[in-house]
This record gives sequence, structure tokens and C-alpha cells, in this order.
Amino acid sequence: MDTVTLRRAHLEDAEAILEIYAPYIRNTNITFEYEVPSLSEFRDRMAGIMEGYPYLICEIDGIAAGDAYAHRYKERAAYQWDAELSVYLREGCERRGIGQAFYTALMEILKEQHVRNVYGIVTSPNPPSEALHAAMGFRLAGVSLKTGYKLGKWIDVSCFERPLGDPDSPPEELLTVHQVPQERIAQILQAAERMVR
Repeated sequence: MDTVTLRRAHLEDAEAILEIYAPYIRNTNITFEYEVPSLSEFRDRMAGIMEGYPYLICEIDGIAAGDAYAHRYKERAAYQWDAELSVYLREGCERRGIGQAFYTALMEILKEQHVRNVYGIVTSPNPPSEALHAAMGFRLAGVSLKTGYKLGKWIDVSCFERPLGDPDSPPEELLTVHQVPQERIAQILQAAERMVR
């Protein structure tokens, strides 16, 4: 039986995570980046995200199988309770429940931070990602047609959204991930880890 570990990522994981991400840049339309960033640049990106939001890694038998993180959705003050989610899986690690485990953990941690809405921005068509969002209770909020150009073609982008709390009540003060009790995060990760098969 495989040993599965779902935990918060560290900057020391940057090389393993970039190894997962680089093929998405080189070979797919899933990300709109054209050039693989340097390890130093990628580590800086991770550090910026980790200042406020959860950044997770899933290991199977000690090998990084995927990563996921949340980040600010839009910059204006009124959007501060919104977060965008991103998930990347190592090739061959699909259909093991890792994406659902990541989304479950991220959303539970973000609830503790008082985030109220989460978003998934998905190049379309992307049946696995669209199925994940449907399974996790997201609804399609809209499609931007032919909005990005990569690998010789124009690509549509779909926006999926899901509320995390009562949409009509005022928000609570937004917390950083570091202000959430670490034992609570550990509980969330342990519960989500059991979803991976």
C-alpha cells in the first residue's frame, strides 16, 4: 500500500514542485506561461504566496505527486475575501483523488481564514478540471472566449466559483494562513489525506 502524505509545502520543495509544473508550461494550454521560470524565480513566487495563503504538496512514497495553492483572486480591497485555487499533478498521478483532497483541504483552511468565495480559472476544454470543479460544488460563472494564445491556437477560459460561507452576511477580518491554529490545519490535512487512493 502506498504511503500518502498531504502537508504544507516548504521552500525546499520548490525544485520538486517546479518539476511537476514545467511540463504544463512546455506541453499544454493549461497554463498560459510560455517559459519555465528559474528555480530562484519559482521559489520567490512560492514565498509570496505562502505569506498569506496555504500552499500544499502531496507525496506518495516520498515522491511529490502534486501541489496546490490558493492566492488572492483580484487586487482591489473589496475582493480580499476571494481566493483562486490552483492544482497541478505529476503525470501518472491522475484519478487517485489527489485533486479532490487538495481542494477539500484548501477550502477548509480558507474558511478558517474567513475567505468567502473561491474560484477556479480553467482553460477550456479541460474535462478533468471541469469534472473536479463540478464534483466539488463549483458552478460555471462564465467563459472568456479565445482569450489566450498558446501552442498555435486561441483558447477559451472558464471561471468556476463557489461560496464558502453565507453570501449575505458581512465578512469577518481576513486572516493569513499563519494566524490559523496549526493544529487545526494539521487536522484538515489529515482528514483530506484519507481521500487519496
